[in-house]
Amino acid sequence: MPYVAKILIYPIKSLDGVEVKTTKVLSSGAIQYDREFAIVDELNKFVNGKRHAKVHLLRSQYNLEDRTFLLKVSETNCQQVFHLDYERQALEDWLSKFFGFAVKLQQNPVMGFPDDTVSPGPTIISTATLTEVASWFAGISVDEMRRRIRANIEIDGVPAFWEDRLFGEQGDISFRVGNVHLLGINPCQRCVVPTRDSLTGEVYKNFQKVFVTKRQQTLPSWVASSRFNHFFRLSVNTRLSPSSVEKNFKIGDEVEILEK
Repeated sequence: MPYVAKILIYPIKSLDGVEVKTTKVLSSGAIQYDREFAIVDELNKFVNGKRHAKVHLLRSQYNLEDRTFLLKVSETNCQQVFHLDYERQALEDWLSKFFGFAVKLQQNPVMGFPDDTVSPGPTIISTATLTEVASWFAGISVDEMRRRIRANIEIDGVPAFWEDRLFGEQGDISFRVGNVHLLGINPCQRCVVPTRDSLTGEVYKNFQKVFVTKRQQTLPSWVASSRFNHFFRLSVNTRLSPSSVEKNFKIGDEVEILEK
């Protein structure tokens, strides 16, 4: 039986994640605390890995209960702890100094700041998929691929690309994680971020070309291939099912497809 092996939350969009044992799904479908905050510039545009490779040099650690956040620059002693609610201005000043231009921290505790605002549920991938995709690239470990893909729920006990069963040719696929009912929507479109080293921002030569070629070659025969207008897609976007009553799930919860 497929089961939840990891749950990863990214409290500040584009920064490091934190692994948790249990989590709550909000009424919006988003995981509580995931992408709750986003760094924006004076034009209210995201300061993220898509637009600013320098963000890869930031390391962060979170205490979700205390709402504290340790922020530091890779390979330096420049670090500081902030309270996310009470020291917002100090945090913004620190980040502005690091980036070299003024930034603010926006907050959305209801839905966060997902890339897909229509399907803001947890993104799903399997451990076997991460292992397979990492094998396509010399020098990239499974942990490194995990940091590049940044999915929320990792499923084990299944073969590579099992999560592609969670979307169909027509309509959504209903499935459960523990007792939480979700809808699988579509394979997640990747951006420039996975092409870079997650810790340094260094570009991996021909990453996207290799990825697209291998993804097409390894696409299982049962996959709804019409959902791939291109093959730079990995993991599955979801929504909370309107019928779901339960809103919490945890490590070890079984994952079951309810509607095929």
